[in-house]
Amino acid sequence: MRVYVQVKQLGKRKCNIEKIPVDFPVPPVDVQGLIEAIVSWQVCEYNERLQQSEVLKYLTQEEVENKATSGKVGFAVNYNGKPTAEVEAITNALQSYEDGIFRIFIDDTETEDLSSPTGLKEESTITFIRLAMLSGRLW
Repeated sequence: MRVYVQVKQLGKRKCNIEKIPVDFPVPPVDVQGLIEAIVSWQVCEYNERLQQSEVLKYLTQEEVENKATSGKVGFAVNYNGKPTAEVEAITNALQSYEDGIFRIFIDDTETEDLSSPTGLKEESTITFIRLAMLSGRLW
């Protein structure tokens, strides 16, 4: 099953949101399974990028223009060099969802809790919205 994932952070000025296609061999039935599947996929991609050896990396003019429209021009280099532990990342993501750090919308319908069904179908759009914590003081 192919779905599309997009990420948005409230307060950012960039207006283009890239839809990333994701193929699920078995679609997740609940929100917890969805978060686990997406985090596992992202951790796998991150760890694979660490293994790639790049002797000389440069940006073409087209890549610079594409990155400039998104608001950041960079090489996407991880200077830490440590692989990520999948179990810890999944635990962190589930806790962040429960704490309200981000929200998930599936085809413009907000998910309610970890046990709610996803209702995914072919070509669905999953939107992750990272919420910004406000700081300040009372008057």
